[in-house]
Parts: sequence; C-alpha cells; structure tokens
Amino acid sequence: MSHTVCAVICAAGKGLRAGFEKNKLLIPFQGTTALEKTLSAFDFLAIDEIVVTASETDFEEISTIVSAFPRAKTVLGGKDRTHSVYNALKATAADIVLIHDGARPFIMRESIENCIRSVKEYGSGICAVECRDTIAVCQDGKILSVPQRDSLCQIQTPQGFFREPLIKAYGLALESGETFTDDSSVFARYCGAPVLCEGAHENIKLTYPEDFSQDAVRCGFGIDTHAFGKEQDYIVLAGVKIPSHSGLIAHSDGDVLVHAVMDALLSAAGLKDIGHYFPDTDEKWKGADSMSMLREVVALIKKEGYAPQNLSVAIQAERPRLAKYIDSMKNNLAIALNLAPAAVGVAAGTNEGLGYVGEGKGITVNAYVLLRTAY
Repeated sequence: MSHTVCAVICAAGKGLRAGFEKNKLLIPFQGTTALEKTLSAFDFLAIDEIVVTASETDFEEISTIVSAFPRAKTVLGGKDRTHSVYNALKATAADIVLIHDGARPFIMRESIENCIRSVKEYGSGICAVECRDTIAVCQDGKILSVPQRDSLCQIQTPQGFFREPLIKAYGLALESGETFTDDSSVFARYCGAPVLCEGAHENIKLTYPEDFSQDAVRCGFGIDTHAFGKEQDYIVLAGVKIPSHSGLIAHSDGDVLVHAVMDALLSAAGLKDIGHYFPDTDEKWKGADSMSMLREVVALIKKEGYAPQNLSVAIQAERPRLAKYIDSMKNNLAIALNLAPAAVGVAAGTNEGLGYVGEGKGITVNAYVLLRTAY
C-alpha cells in the first residue's frame, strides 16, 4: 500500500538564543539561508507535500522563499511550537507526516528515508543518535545523578507518524494545556511509546551564534588576461601604478590582477562573473577604478553571508619586473578584503619566453580565494 507523505518544517520560532535581530532561519547562511537549505533537502526527495509554519512577523518573507518550491506552502504558526505543528497538521491530508526543525539544514537523505520506513512498519519513526558524552542530571550547579550512557540517546528530527493518530494527540495536548518540546513527547503521552530510527550526528540544530560561524568554508578560482597595447606608460596591478612600455587594453583601468580576484570571490560565493556585474558595454565602467569595483564585490559576497579568509595570487608577466611592487599590492588587497597582509599572497613569475606571456604580449593572473561565513 502506498502512502502520501508530507514534511512539516517548523520555522515559526524566533531563535532568540542565536542572538540575531531576526529569525535565524532567514539570515544569510552558506550562500543561502538555513530555511532554504532545509527545504531543498526535502524537495529533493519524493515528498508529496511540504508545509512550512511561519510567524506573523516572518510570514511574508518565508512565503516568498517557499514559493520557489512548487510542492510547498506556508501556514501561519501559533503562540508556541505545539500550536504551530497542530496548524500544519490541519493543513495537510497526507497519510504520513514528518515533522522537522527548520534549523536542521544538514538533514541527510538516509535519515529521511529511515524515518518514513519506520512509520510504515511501526507507526512512528524518531531520528536519534547515541550519546557520545556523559549526561548528568543537575540542580543548583551540582550533579544529582549520572544515568548509564548506553540507555540514553539524542533525539533529533524528522519525527514521523501517521497523521490521524498524531493530530488527535495534538488536539488532546492543546486541551490539556501541557507543554511539549517535541512531537515524540506528544505521541508518547497520548498514543504509546514511539519507535526510534537511525539519525546522523551531522544533523545538528543551529541554535547559538557559534553554530553559524563555524560553517564549511568555500573556495573560488579566478583567472584573467589582458593584452598590452594601450597608449600609456604604466599598468595598474592591485591599485599600484607600475611603469611600463605600454598599458593593458581594457574597458576599465585594466587591473588584470584585481579582475582575477573579483572572479575568484564571486565564484566562491556562487554568484555570476564580473562581466555580469560590470559589463564592458556599460559606459559607467569605462576607465573605472578596479579597486572600487573590488570593494563592491566584497559587499556582494557579504550579502551572501561570506567574507574573505585568505587570498593567493600568481601573476604571469614577462615584463615589467614586479618584485619591488609586491608588498604594495599585498597591502592594498589586504585593506580592500579586510584581511591581515599575512593572509594575502602575491607571487610573480615569467613564462620563460613561451607563449603570449613569454613574448611580452600580455599578462595573465590566477587567483585563489577562501571564504568564511561573515557571522
């Protein structure tokens, strides 16, 4: 027998412990938001419907995000988690419901499938993992008792159930006025002992500011080339004016180094290349200062939730000689990227007379950047 499945994503909370000025699920996070990452995890699977709870304050913004997922819809939450989940349960007619914290964006496909399989076989499925640390019962700063660790587990979400018994249980819970922190507690109180299924330690819940600051870093690579031929006696690299037999041909000031760095930053953040943001068909950028453009790119990646962590640049140029200008380039880049000079590496070399670089026809720059989360 086939069953329809609905994923309920709880996003109506405030996330006060995270310390942000708005719902923690809506701040920039790893190039998107935590809510979008969570929705994507469920949208990827054969889930029939996704219902997202939202507070009145966040309803419009969350609805906009949810609109990008064809099988998802937003419902207004309640005064607490219990009321919010009950509203979501009333908004779906699916046979099976999986209730998941929006603040768990690292949920894995296997855990979701384990949960569904457990519901079909046992009537419930609560994702859980074994405790790795000793857990103590405490009061007034003192340990009262230490339960056996092998009898304990950490409860996660999703938590799955057949909808009909769960919505009845929630109705009774609301009538009683009791407070519950998760769905397994409601089920245990009114239906029976819920069954555990295998979760994953990676499925952490984003709760405190540090949870947002230790996300995986992102790397990006950029490369750019400009040819000599402009009638001027200097080139510009990283904002440093360097005497040269000829200038570099470009729509802007021809700072080939900065252009490579900009592309590396944009690539790492998952954004489009510099041609999209600074097209050479736009007179606004004719002769433009590339260092100013770089600062705009840094602002763009900050909006995505990222900031540079370190930068490595390799310049290939047969001429002019660049050694005595390297430190000035490093300092300019460090200031623009808000980095210590030690986090910026700039190397210059020739092409041993080979190819267009070796023939002195142009300069190529390769840039590699590492981004960290800005929160």
